[in-house]
Amino acid sequence: RERALEAVELLPQAPRELAETIRSVPAAAQLCDLVASTMDITAAEKQEVLETFELVRRLDRVLEFLNERLRVMRLTKELGDATRGSLEKRQREALLREQLQTIRKELGEDEEGAADGEELRKQIEAAGMPEEVAEAARKELRRLERMPEAAAEHGMIRSYLDWLIELPWAKETEDRIDVVEARQVLDEDHFDLDKIKQRIIEYLAVRKLAPEGRSPILCFVGPPGVGKTSLGQSIARAMGRKFVRVSLGGVHDESEIRGHRRTYVGALPGNIIQAIRKAGTRNPVMMLDEMDKLGTGFHGDPSAALLEVLDPEQNGTFNDHYLEVDYDLSDVMFITTANSLNMPQPLLDRMEIIRLEGYTEDEKVEIAKRHLLPKVIESHSLKEGEWTVEDSALRDLVRYYTRESGVRSLEREIAKLARKAVREIELKKAT
Repeated sequence: RERALEAVELLPQAPRELAETIRSVPAAAQLCDLVASTMDITAAEKQEVLETFELVRRLDRVLEFLNERLRVMRLTKELGDATRGSLEKRQREALLREQLQTIRKELGEDEEGAADGEELRKQIEAAGMPEEVAEAARKELRRLERMPEAAAEHGMIRSYLDWLIELPWAKETEDRIDVVEARQVLDEDHFDLDKIKQRIIEYLAVRKLAPEGRSPILCFVGPPGVGKTSLGQSIARAMGRKFVRVSLGGVHDESEIRGHRRTYVGALPGNIIQAIRKAGTRNPVMMLDEMDKLGTGFHGDPSAALLEVLDPEQNGTFNDHYLEVDYDLSDVMFITTANSLNMPQPLLDRMEIIRLEGYTEDEKVEIAKRHLLPKVIESHSLKEGEWTVEDSALRDLVRYYTRESGVRSLEREIAKLARKAVREIELKKAT
């Protein structure tokens, strides 16, 4: 009776009256006939039950049939439960997401997310992106709006959209090149270097007459301290452009130039795109410093990645691995510096080499008088007239205490004298 009732429970299509009938049958023989008649056994098996007159053997035979059917039904139920559980889990997740959305709406958070998405959409339209880039940004925004905030990719997509929006796709600085004013700026910032100044003035004059033309990329080569970086700053000031500097010393990974793939955790664009974002304009003066200090690692050759950056015919479609869209670098004015010509030949072929050999003794004295002394006096908060250095003392510093091509050691020696002067002044005040 217990086995039969269990079988009825496992059969969802069995009528309720059947279980009540099995419970109410008083005699064992009648129960045998009832159970055997309702089971899905063959006619021959049912005939076998009818022909078994001994009650105990008859009960055992029906019980064997029942146990066999129960084993099949239990297995079927387990499989059905597992399938149903999987479906129910998905339905439960969908229900919970719907409830979560309702809760967010009640709390005002859903409106905030929608407002955030709408704000991003407005920023994408206002960024002045090329249509191809704008379409890629809209596609990522649609993914972001469908994705819950707790998802791992949510922050990655948001950072990507922020980078696309903040890059200066259309914002540029208008050139205001005046050859006479440019010469004055160069003379104010640097003493001597007449040939180099003349070449820079020629460069700027051509840019003024043919702003759309392909200008050569200047590479200042010389020992440390001769003013390579400050020349780039002077050129930017003379043109009225923003100045950004990218240090390449020790760079040995191609991704530092081209950026990391977004599949990596903590991925960022390369140094070139980061500098463009920092400048806030699509046509800054970008100085690539220490070109001869580039390294080569197992992650690729960064000098090979720079070939596209420094080629006017190719950099109009520069593709950063992080952005995965083209960015136009053709309006960027690249200036490079190096201490030596220890660079790959293909890289040298893309640049015009301008050598800065160093300064003579007289030139160093003049540089100290015009630039270094005022700078040191200002940095040490010395007042006018409190401390002076005679020309003969400057010449002795140059001749006997500094032997370099540049003027960095000379500036350090002057700063050393300034510290002694400050000490003496403070001691006199104390007494």
